Amino acid sequence: MPQPRYRLVDTQATPYYHCISRCVRRAYLCGYDRTSRKNFDHRKHWILDRIKLLSSIFAIDVCAYAIMSNHFHLVLHIDAERSQSWSSDEVIGRWLTIFSGPVLAQRYQAGQSLSNQEQDALATIIEVWRSRLADLSWYMRCLNEAIARMANQEDSCTGRFWEGRFRSQALLDEAALVSCMAYVDLNPVRAGTAKSLEQSEFTSIQERLKLVAKMRSQRKQSWLAPLAHERPKQATLQAVRSNLPISQSDYFALVDWTGRLVRSDKRGAIPSQVKPILQKLNVKELDWVDNTKNLGKRFGRAIGSLDQLKRFARKINQNWLHGHAQAMAFYR
Repeated sequence: MPQPRYRLVDTQATPYYHCISRCVRRAYLCGYDRTSRKNFDHRKHWILDRIKLLSSIFAIDVCAYAIMSNHFHLVLHIDAERSQSWSSDEVIGRWLTIFSGPVLAQRYQAGQSLSNQEQDALATIIEVWRSRLADLSWYMRCLNEAIARMANQEDSCTGRFWEGRFRSQALLDEAALVSCMAYVDLNPVRAGTAKSLEQSEFTSIQERLKLVAKMRSQRKQSWLAPLAHERPKQATLQAVRSNLPISQSDYFALVDWTGRLVRSDKRGAIPSQVKPILQKLNVKELDWVDNTKNLGKRFGRAIGSLDQLKRFARKINQNWLHGHAQAMAFYR
């Protein structure tokens, strides 16, 4: 039975979530549709541009993304503390970037004087907006609704574009976060639409590789700092802002090795530079590739160790979460 989103998202348990949205009937409405013989690849640009715009407005960072022909994946980080640090003027400016807002907010932004009652009413509205700007459901709503409207206008039709509300998975630890990011980044390789990470179009791994190549000569900071932060229309990907035990080069090495085995569909020896990375993540080395390849099927509403799954289940008032056996097999 579907659960309310507020029960599935608990930022105190984890600020990291894996989100998936699929086109209605899983049709190729963002790629080449064999049925209609039309190519909708340009819609992938719509989705990517919208993701970056929203991440420059919301207190939500993009850790990884992959935009496929009939669905997309996002790994998001909710930074609730950042939204609390914004001034009232900044909250209004961010919200009115994507919504027209009430006349009261427009008058305030235009510099018109407000009565005491109007100021109190506006303060209440601002706090609602502040909460929404750090809300996963509002982020996905602003993303999916905009794309659906654009696609329906282009096709001169009405009706659903996405099959339903988005699916979310809580990422409860560093191993869950890194494995989910790798799973997302390897989507084109796993689907057979790309032979290498560099050829994986519309993925965060390709964007990071291009940026590193561009910045290598300048010797910029590591991936644990934001890749860029511009607002609002020129925003680019935000990197993971946490105390991950692996560096940018370690992540590239891990994803590259995993992708090679996924593409060949064979087991392989663990390279000397990769084994310490897996040990830091406290996962079983031999099960890493198979788990990353099938992550979407192995876990349900949360990904993490057995103890963490049990704790998260209690937090969201569930007796049990799918993935207990998988967690025991994956974690050391």
